[in-house]
Amino acid sequence: MGRVLSMVNYSKPDFPATLLSRESGGAREFVFSTADFERVRKLIYQHAGISLSPVKQDMVYSRLARRLRATGKHSFTEYLDALEKNGGDEWERFVNSLTTNLTSFFREPHHFPIFAEHLRKIGTRRPIRVWCSAASTGEEPYSIAITVAETFGTQTSHVSIIASDLDTNVLETARHGVYPLERVEKLSPERLHRFFLRGTGNQEGYVSVRPELKSMIEFKRINLLDTSYTVKAPLDIIFCRNVMIYFDKPTQYKILSRFAPMLQPDGLMLAGHSESFLHAADLFKSLGKTVYALAKAG
Repeated sequence: MGRVLSMVNYSKPDFPATLLSRESGGAREFVFSTADFERVRKLIYQHAGISLSPVKQDMVYSRLARRLRATGKHSFTEYLDALEKNGGDEWERFVNSLTTNLTSFFREPHHFPIFAEHLRKIGTRRPIRVWCSAASTGEEPYSIAITVAETFGTQTSHVSIIASDLDTNVLETARHGVYPLERVEKLSPERLHRFFLRGTGNQEGYVSVRPELKSMIEFKRINLLDTSYTVKAPLDIIFCRNVMIYFDKPTQYKILSRFAPMLQPDGLMLAGHSESFLHAADLFKSLGKTVYALAKAG
């Protein structure tokens, strides 16, 4: 969730109000006490289910200090008081500031042949629904769409992809589907030629996802803490990769208990490489390679 800076935490009476950063070499612009940090941890957990590690204090300061400047607040206490009293749209900016969106095209590539095989098994006999529940800036859902196109050719009208995220900023990037060339440099020349348009003029150095891929995907903001999701079920596959690590086990279980009824009996859920759902063995069983099926599937 970002780079962790080294901190000097002075607890002597001579330094009651100021925390110094080794990176900056001087006093911070705003006072940021342990109590402020714990308050932020509590609010982001209540509002987004995210469990911030105690070592994230520097990251939180760095990101929320920008919000203090933008809102004209002079202290974290003043900012957090205003947020709790009448946050409005600032709640969204608060959450956006503290969420991490590290992604790439075909990240954790072992999942995509498994996904393609699942698509082939279903074929074109019925509609196929896919949910990418942590879409970030769009690389994952477009990788999903590329896999669909490579599996079915031009016959993709029966496949629908929902791509969601909590962060509205990254969703806007995803909708546009425009990326610097370095973001696609690891893709094969064949994929680049087939699925991307190279920019010219003032778009030199960028590529745009082709319209036929964009047309497969519906982007929408969804908070995984919501008691229900605006996603049409039943789903054939859920990509929920590298997002559960930000939730504690009880929150993970709540989310998984909402996922389970949404899946087809033979549906799959794909998790991130560092995620394990052994604590939800009554809901999902591991098929290996961070691929899960319903525990009660026939």
